[in-house]
Amino acid sequence: MRYLELYNSYDFTIEKAEGVYIYDQEGNKYFDTFAGIGVMALGHSHPEVVDAISDKLHKYAHTSNYFLDQDTERVAELITDPGDKAFFVNSGTEATELALKIIKKKIGEGKILFFSNSFHGRSLGALSVNGFPGIRDQFKPLLPDTIEAEFNDLESLKETAAQNPDIKAVFFEPLQGSGGVQPASAEFVAELNKQIEQNDWILAVDEVQAGLYRTAERYSYKHFDLKPDLITAAKALGGGLPLGAVVMKVEMTEVLEPGDHGSTFAPNPLALRGAKVVLEKLETMEDSIAERGEYFLNKLKELESDKIKEVRGIGLMLGIELKEEISDLRDQAQAEGVLLNIVKGKVIRFLPALNITKFEIDELVDKLKKII
Repeated sequence: MRYLELYNSYDFTIEKAEGVYIYDQEGNKYFDTFAGIGVMALGHSHPEVVDAISDKLHKYAHTSNYFLDQDTERVAELITDPGDKAFFVNSGTEATELALKIIKKKIGEGKILFFSNSFHGRSLGALSVNGFPGIRDQFKPLLPDTIEAEFNDLESLKETAAQNPDIKAVFFEPLQGSGGVQPASAEFVAELNKQIEQNDWILAVDEVQAGLYRTAERYSYKHFDLKPDLITAAKALGGGLPLGAVVMKVEMTEVLEPGDHGSTFAPNPLALRGAKVVLEKLETMEDSIAERGEYFLNKLKELESDKIKEVRGIGLMLGIELKEEISDLRDQAQAEGVLLNIVKGKVIRFLPALNITKFEIDELVDKLKKII
């Protein structure tokens, strides 16, 4: 095989995907619990998204940034508040890189704080603020002047801030995804806000996974009483095609000048058209996402299994933490027609389509009863 395999891929070939289901070439049907790792916000092959992208494709697929695509301003409007500005990139990792460039230009040689178990991407800049030593440390030396504190550990945050008065910015994932669907505690956020105010830190909030209505708010930071200066977004943004963005608040909008950043492909016209359809639908679904998220959470909490340690999450970003790893759990689930995404070894991460129905939730929970 000439393709370099760096993922533990499933052992079947997809024939088609519709809604919350994926079908293989043998005719088997699987319940997709993680929707392209949170990308397919309206499920697979949503007809309005498919039609919109197809219509745009018949007009043109790419033009470059020397032309302002007709959908750019509308999509920017859908992800910003008045006074904000957005710049589009191709992915969540690229959004992190751009946010880092804005911060570096603003603070000069100041330090950037980040937290354990936070995931911000795999490029060299993103790895410099990535709280996973296993995927970070083998590529050192990385960017200088980044420093790590323990997530949800008040003493670690206080000590790190006291020992490093030259910290000028902080990267923060309020609801950790790859870190195990772990929300920040109210006490930790209160201390973080205190440090930000006392030390005049720039706050960059990572909303790549938890943002864009995954938690029933446009951005998850709204659940945590945070006031970011920069927001990174991606995943669900492009309707299944690569698209990311950095949202800049207030003075952050004045940092970059022409030539400071750019992209050959972003924002791709097809992704913009998909984004427009997805975001316009999602902004009308906040209440239903919250309702179905609560329904799903309660159903998961009703599972009677001595293997479960905790069920947690917000909206339709939920996780089951197991007491210990189950080596063949993914295979067991596949045999029952369920595709599971397992992070941190023993956390089942659920990122289903945001238009999942209660009937589909019931179907999934019934299958989980057999699996765990």
